[in-house]
Amino acid sequence: MFQSDIAGVAFVYLYVAVLLIFTEKILSKRYPTESRKILHIMTGNIAFILPVFQTREIMAFLAAGPFILFTFLMSPYSPIKSMRGETSESGHGFGLVFYAIAWTVLAYLFFDTKEIIAIGILAMSYGDGFASLIGNKYGRKKYKIFEDVKSYVGSIAMFVFTFILMVIALLYYQMLSSTVPPLIFETLVLLLCVAAISTVVEGITPMGLDNLSVPFVTATLYWIVM
Repeated sequence: MFQSDIAGVAFVYLYVAVLLIFTEKILSKRYPTESRKILHIMTGNIAFILPVFQTREIMAFLAAGPFILFTFLMSPYSPIKSMRGETSESGHGFGLVFYAIAWTVLAYLFFDTKEIIAIGILAMSYGDGFASLIGNKYGRKKYKIFEDVKSYVGSIAMFVFTFILMVIALLYYQMLSSTVPPLIFETLVLLLCVAAISTVVEGITPMGLDNLSVPFVTATLYWIVM
C-alpha cells in the first residue's frame, strides 16, 4: 500500500467520524431530519479527497466498502440495537447503505477517471441532499410518483446544486489533470443536460433508491457525453 493510500483511508475515516459525532451527538437531538441531510451532504466532500488514492482496490474496498457494513449496522434494521443511529432512523432506512454501495462501485469502475466518481458522489450528496432540505422547507407544490411525495422547489434545487457541483468538480480536477475536459460553452451545455436528466431520475425514483440511481445515472451520463 502506498503512503498516499494510507493517508487517504485515514482522512476518509477521520472525516466521516467527525461528521457522525457532530450529527449524531449534537444535531440529531433537536433536528433529526436536518442532521441526516447534513450528514448526507457533507459526506460528499469525500469527492475532493479521491486524488490522494493511488490504488483502485484500496479506494473501493478499504476506504469505501467498509461503510456498507457500518451504515447497515447504524440503520434501523441493524441486529445490534446499540449501534442504531438516530440520524439513520430519521430517513429512509437503507439510504446511507445505498450511499456507501454507490461510492464503492463507482470507485472501482472509474478509478482512472476520478472526476467521474466525484460527479456521481456530488450529485448524490449535494444535489439530492439540498433537494430534500430545500424542498421540505419551501416546497408547497408537490407531485407524487410511485408513492413518494416530492416538491417542485426541491427538484429545482436538485438541478441547480447538481450543475454547480459538477462545475466545481471539473474545475478542481482540471487543476490536477490535463485529461479533464475544459469548461467551454459546449461542456457547460452538456453538464446542464446531465443535471436535468439526473433531476428527473431523482424525481421518479422511489423509496430512497435515489441514493443508487442518481450517482450511477449521473456518472454514466457524464462518461458517455464527455
